[in-house]
Amino acid sequence: MLKAKVGDVVKVHYTGKLRDGTVFDSSVGGEPLEFTLGFNQLLPAFEEAIIGMSPGESKTFEIPAEDAFGPYRDELVIEIEKTRLPQNMELEIGQQLLLRDPNGQAFRVTVIDITDNTVTLDANHPLAGEDLIFEVQLLEIGSNLLEDNA
Repeated sequence: MLKAKVGDVVKVHYTGKLRDGTVFDSSVGGEPLEFTLGFNQLLPAFEEAIIGMSPGESKTFEIPAEDAFGPYRDELVIEIEKTRLPQNMELEIGQQLLLRDPNGQAFRVTVIDITDNTVTLDANHPLAGEDLIFEVQLLEIGSNLLEDNA
């Protein structure tokens, strides 16, 4: 029986959940996720869990926070004066902003608190510190890019 291996293009349906059962992402009911195994297009632990699966097979697996988006880091939460933001900018809690560091590198932050004079921004990934549970069904294995290019 055909089994997924590094270099294979695969299609999967997945549902990602937190430990409390909250669904944070899912392809079910939409287009399946298509990617090439071993090319680090997704979390490495997600790709590794697909290796060895056969079309039609389903599995549930957990990715600990340290292998997903890392631990939540308090040092990535900053409070800035509102005067440092554009004057007419409308802010709301949960809003995501794109900022640039002094080197011009863009990074995403989430507004987590607003006072009269300050805004608190969180640069952690929204899933940082969370163990992730995935329910995956392998739908299809396509051509192996490593063999096709050999």
